[in-house]
Amino acid sequence: IEEYVHNIILKEKSKGNLLGIIAQFGGQTPIKLAKFLHENSLPILGTQYSSIDLAEDRERFQQLLNDIGLRQPPNATARNIDQAVKSADKIGFPLVVRPSYVLGGRAMEIVHNEEELSRYMNSALYASDGRKVLVDKYFQGREVEVDAICDGENILIPGIMEHVERAGVHSGDSMAIYPALTLSKEEINTIVDYTERIGKSLGVKGLMNIQYVVTGGPAYRSPKTHFETDSETKVYVIEVNPRSSRTIPFISKITGVPMVKLAVKAMLGNKIENLGYGTGLWPKQDLVGIKAPVFSMSKLTGVDTYLGPEMKSTGEVMGIDENFQSATIKALMSSNMALPEHGSILLSISDDYKKESQVLIRLLGESGYNIFATEGTASLISELDISVTVVPKRLDGEHPNVVDIIENGTVDAVVNTVTGNRDVLQDGFHIRRTAVDRRIPCFTSIDTATAAAESLIGSEHSFHIKTIKEYLYKE
Repeated sequence: IEEYVHNIILKEKSKGNLLGIIAQFGGQTPIKLAKFLHENSLPILGTQYSSIDLAEDRERFQQLLNDIGLRQPPNATARNIDQAVKSADKIGFPLVVRPSYVLGGRAMEIVHNEEELSRYMNSALYASDGRKVLVDKYFQGREVEVDAICDGENILIPGIMEHVERAGVHSGDSMAIYPALTLSKEEINTIVDYTERIGKSLGVKGLMNIQYVVTGGPAYRSPKTHFETDSETKVYVIEVNPRSSRTIPFISKITGVPMVKLAVKAMLGNKIENLGYGTGLWPKQDLVGIKAPVFSMSKLTGVDTYLGPEMKSTGEVMGIDENFQSATIKALMSSNMALPEHGSILLSISDDYKKESQVLIRLLGESGYNIFATEGTASLISELDISVTVVPKRLDGEHPNVVDIIENGTVDAVVNTVTGNRDVLQDGFHIRRTAVDRRIPCFTSIDTATAAAESLIGSEHSFHIKTIKEYLYKE
């Protein structure tokens, strides 16, 4: 690709059209080309290669965060299994592990014990051709995402997005909420402060995307299931990308801030404070927007559909309305993940998530859903005094089993959380795969399923039909 880029640049240069090259649009690909551009003395508009390299270099970036007083999850690198095990002993499970060269979270996993870590390292080292593997502490907190425009000194943050799914699900596969409805004022101020410090320290000119995890307190608090907590919260920096992200169209539309236009002006040397939108955090809009992923799993035979650190979505949609539930149901309808107002659902929930699933189960019971469940999950539902039908697992050999009731149309949706064992012989794989083949909603995250179930309850299941301008510019 470098040869093609070079030829295009030479042609434009010969025409006298080349003012500079923008390397901030197009994901990681142009960012990876920044080194080539720098080494060939080709002019980069906006954030320079030295800043891009600093953000991409794990050790140097961690030192930068330490210097400006910001937290990052404990991490290490490993070139073999022994190093990985020693790092795990020091950092503690669970861990997020990935080869150092990956894009889109490819080959990234969350491991919970030494057995899973060893299994992962064997395959990762083979696939990565000897490159080092990155080992990070996994915090099961709330993930928050920020897109910002910087001119090297001042920063404009159009809005802060909070993910429905807890950290560990790739940001491209997560549902994002604007504005971040459940963050405290203190948490918002911290995130704004951290974003400003990072942008100035890196010397960003143009766009940047930062992902944070907020630990302490509940992992997921929607407006409907929100509850207070006395535990101290902390904000950690997960990742900084000195470029545009897939959420730029979403946050631009939902706030009315033309991020690309302003970012290009900043790249050309204009000061943000002179562009008509001020600096700091843009005033929160009186609406709710939901970004939801779209998947094409039915076209990919044999692929497991669980959500994790590796990105699997192929697109996204947006729902806007006056409240969380109405915006959510619009987004879920657009992504073909909405639950019918009345129907039946199959629940097969692993032990790790049974306690957290109680809100979901109560919502389904309140909405009058017919609930089918595997034996362990059914016991929990019965303890909550909610009616449930027990369904045998596929591997038990009885009929009709969990796969049968999906195939014959008995259920309209499935909730199946995954464990560390995702072998294709396991029931969970066949449950998820059959749901996808039948093209019915299949949730592998309790958080996403809970948000979908909340949209069934109360008067909020209705929604309004308006243009974006009518939501943004109310009289």
